[in-house]
Amino acid sequence: MSNLNRRDFGLALTASAGLGLTSLELAAMQDETSKGSFTDVGGIKVGHFTDSRRSTGCTAILFEDEAAVGVDYDGSAPGDHLGVMLQPASPIDTVHGILLAGAGPFGLAAVQGMVRYLEEHKRGFDWGISNLRIPIVVGAVIDDLALGDARIRPGPDEGYKACQAASSSPVKEGNVGAGAGATVGKMLVSQGMGGMKAGIGCSSRHLGNVIIGALVVANSVGDIRDWRNGKILAGARRPDDRGFVSIVEVLAKNLSEMGSRTSLRINDLPFRSTTLALVATNVDFNKTQLTKIAMMASTGAARVINPYHTTGDGDSTFAISTNKLKADIPLSAVGALAAEVVSEATVQSVKMASSIDNWPAYRDYTMR
Repeated sequence: MSNLNRRDFGLALTASAGLGLTSLELAAMQDETSKGSFTDVGGIKVGHFTDSRRSTGCTAILFEDEAAVGVDYDGSAPGDHLGVMLQPASPIDTVHGILLAGAGPFGLAAVQGMVRYLEEHKRGFDWGISNLRIPIVVGAVIDDLALGDARIRPGPDEGYKACQAASSSPVKEGNVGAGAGATVGKMLVSQGMGGMKAGIGCSSRHLGNVIIGALVVANSVGDIRDWRNGKILAGARRPDDRGFVSIVEVLAKNLSEMGSRTSLRINDLPFRSTTLALVATNVDFNKTQLTKIAMMASTGAARVINPYHTTGDGDSTFAISTNKLKADIPLSAVGALAAEVVSEATVQSVKMASSIDNWPAYRDYTMR
């Protein structure tokens, strides 16, 4: 078959079905549909558990073989499990899975579900004891506890179910898994400017034999912008709900007008906002190299989210190599393109989201 990707193939089928769509309508569909998937990299499976009782859940990322992973922590308040093992100084070079969850620090309990799943499937490091393998699972969480009953949280059983659902098919996006309760544009809520719904978004690029994919859970206090033109796609809403304000411009105005006041009201408490970005490639890189790629990829989210890496953020970017392609590819080339893919996945995280109570979505504004 030709180099037609999933998105273009789907559009071609739609056009050939005789629906009579105009070129403008087809272009609009292309903008709103998939930009490729995280699993396009190969050797990766992703599954979600989405709780039907409130907006929360977890997402399992499983590797067909052990994968090398590096991380860049630029937020001030990350919630994670075994993230320290990804530092270059750690002797552990590969991991067996990554578990993303809602419910803030409580959600880290879901990691044990993946550990149980992997142990049952005989995956893990040989511990030198008969019939015992130890899975290394990295966990990371976002806060969604303010949405519904905070006593409802993903735990071990939910993490296990997410693993059971894992597939190499294109990743479901929007209000699913760890992105079920993701929201953005929250910094000015106390000033009457509400935020919006986000979720999980994916993107990928095929560059000859090189594949780069990204998965992003956007849960930021900042606005989400189209980095190409600066347009706000989702963020702080005007009090009359007719469009957006620019958070940074409001902050500048408030600071200029503070006068004798000694405080400025913003919503940026620790642990309350975290964007999780995963970028993967089939190119063979070790953990130290991937740490640098994670740093570069993080700039992709920074192009889209403003403000980003605030004192309350736990922003974390993970870079993964499935080690399938043994080639002399410059690290900086992959890192630069990884940033582009993360930018696109971050935009997708709001474009694919659906509204919930008091949290409208991008789609609500584009349909007006």
